[in-house]
Amino acid sequence: MWISTRAQYGLRALVEVALGGDRTTSLKTISERQELSQAYLEQIFAVLRNAGMVESVRGAHGGYRMAAPLDQVDALQVVELLEGSVAPVTCIEDSATCDKTGQCSTEPLWREVDQAVRAVLRRTTLADLVRRRTFLQLEPLPAHLFDRS
Repeated sequence: MWISTRAQYGLRALVEVALGGDRTTSLKTISERQELSQAYLEQIFAVLRNAGMVESVRGAHGGYRMAAPLDQVDALQVVELLEGSVAPVTCIEDSATCDKTGQCSTEPLWREVDQAVRAVLRRTTLADLVRRRTFLQLEPLPAHLFDRS
């Protein structure tokens, strides 16, 4: 399992689109906010659009908006869509790739790692990531509120 920039940037970009609510968000805006290549985002969004995760709107105020409720899109869906398998070793999903499947002392370890990664990604929704992003944008409390002297 190797999570490339494709999945990382895809999730970051989806958060930007989700923050827009019903309004569209342009790839130019996402590119500027996230400091990502617009050409790379175009490739990512072609996949997301074809999968029905986002919808595109043409025109002067065009861009992308979410096509599904944020709490119904989980990180595992996005990562698998953009990356393929998240299995840490190939034999976990395709036993034909290894002649030791079922006879390997490390196989249970890799299965456990696979299950743990999938569980974390599955329980993390786009709504969760938006909440985290919103939380990070809060201004720090003024220091005088902590001064007890």
